Amino acid sequence: MDNKHPFKAAIIEFNPLLNQLDNNIDHLLEAVTEAAKNGAKLIVTPEMATTGYHYENRQSILPFADTIPGKTTKRFEEVAKFYDTHIIIGMAEVDEEDGLCYNSAALVGPMGYIGKYRKVHQWATEDSWAHWGDMGIPVYETSIGRIAVIICMDSSYFESARIVAVKGADILCFPTNSTGGSLSMLQAWAEMNGLYVIGANRSNTETDYHMIGASAIWSPLGRKLAETPYVEKSHARGETVILYADIDPALYENPAKKRMEKRKPDLYSDLMLHVGPWEYKKSPSKQMDTGTYEKKTSTALLQYEPVIGDKKENLKKIKNLLADASFKAKKQKSLLSLVICPELSLTGPVNSLSPEEIRKLAEPIYGETIREMRMLSTEYQINIIFGMIEEEKNLLYNTVVLLTPEDDRVTKARKVHLSESDERWASAGWELVVANVTDIGRVGLIVGCDAAYPEVAGIIAVKRADFITIPTCWHGEFGATLALPEKMMENKFPINSMTTWDATARFSQTKTLIANFIGTDIDCKGGSALYTPDPIYGSDMPVVASSHSEEVLIVANSKMEQNWWFDQHKLLLSRRPIFYRELVKKLQM
Repeated sequence: MDNKHPFKAAIIEFNPLLNQLDNNIDHLLEAVTEAAKNGAKLIVTPEMATTGYHYENRQSILPFADTIPGKTTKRFEEVAKFYDTHIIIGMAEVDEEDGLCYNSAALVGPMGYIGKYRKVHQWATEDSWAHWGDMGIPVYETSIGRIAVIICMDSSYFESARIVAVKGADILCFPTNSTGGSLSMLQAWAEMNGLYVIGANRSNTETDYHMIGASAIWSPLGRKLAETPYVEKSHARGETVILYADIDPALYENPAKKRMEKRKPDLYSDLMLHVGPWEYKKSPSKQMDTGTYEKKTSTALLQYEPVIGDKKENLKKIKNLLADASFKAKKQKSLLSLVICPELSLTGPVNSLSPEEIRKLAEPIYGETIREMRMLSTEYQINIIFGMIEEEKNLLYNTVVLLTPEDDRVTKARKVHLSESDERWASAGWELVVANVTDIGRVGLIVGCDAAYPEVAGIIAVKRADFITIPTCWHGEFGATLALPEKMMENKFPINSMTTWDATARFSQTKTLIANFIGTDIDCKGGSALYTPDPIYGSDMPVVASSHSEEVLIVANSKMEQNWWFDQHKLLLSRRPIFYRELVKKLQM
């Protein structure tokens, strides 16, 4: 990369008109030229910006599609060369060799045409005319950084942004025609992957499909740098808006990029599975046979400030909160069936303890902690998930345990991606666990900061989990406070909502349950919660606890939406594993 100095990026929030290719290109060029004159060195336009979006079939769009490179890119190249800038053009592409059409984006720069991207994950509208992208997700080296592009529906699949991060991208450009859903994922993809993300949307209505504006530029820390207004359908006027923000190459190296060095591709092979429509684990008849969802059941999330290293005092806290949870559930006329405690439930986070002190707190899997927690499971007839320091063959693990009242089984998951504090004493786990739990369903177990690696929840979704559970000691070491426009979702996000937890539920299409501590010397931030697969369009809404109070949060174990616009079944059928190999490639030594 030649330029290591901050530079200006621009979004063109442009509203093309259907079937008016030449007019659209002329007006889009005017806006791009204005941004370039104002010093923008990277300019991003919306999805299908030269044609409009809604076409019924290939015959209707073919007169307005162009090759890449072609006449359209040539016109934008002239601007890029003259003003020494880079431009992303959302457009309909026709392949000159076979006549197939694609929803594509082209990248041109000061030296001319650089490359293109063909949309990998399509939405229903373009399925009637476009071939699914067939070239993967490239990353292009430029003088201002390594640039990648994904388009609209791609953002619903964590793999899209993760692939380009693994391939070394610095900037992710995002042309879209969004009613809110695709845009709402960008903050999380910026922070989780350490990328600048530049999302360009429209702000008008086309064939009764309204696009909301709210184009935004996000930093690799998940901070909003700039955003256009949210535009309601009744206020849509189709005006072009240009939005600017500064990109600082110094932030190309950031905490998320550092975190990615701990990825475990050897463990991610299940991401390459394509789960077909006949996948037996989720058949409705099987759910009914096991009793799943027949009863009104609930989960209790226990949030408290632990006494570091004092198992007896922390057990007392758990018992008191469990009694409170049982009372609250009965008051709500619900059967309390699952209780989740934070990571390292009976010791608290051990960051301040020496390895020798930590070893003294360790136990074998059938030690005193298991006996105490099993007594609670039996007394209350509940399934209980908690964390402990496990010792086996002189090795220590940061382990989450699931106990059921039905039998003596111990289901456990050991943390796979260790934090710096864990690395002082713990060995890494090597398996991602999903367990069948009577009257609840399939429960995935994630330990603490494993959630910062989206591959983990992605695999648990492939294993068809109904719930993801995350006992954690989260103190702000990853994630960011959600900063989306309030009008973007059907109801407001609760105060204290966090990007990683929200994104986990949505990209896995799996209800996600968080239990966290408050306080301690590392300032745990609470926010125990239920996050849901689709808060944007009014499905089940998230529920989030405070950041500072000891409390019990009771949430219903309701069945996930079926036949919704997007759900776990549709997610798994529409994934494109053929292009995900980058995520499972072995690390080069």
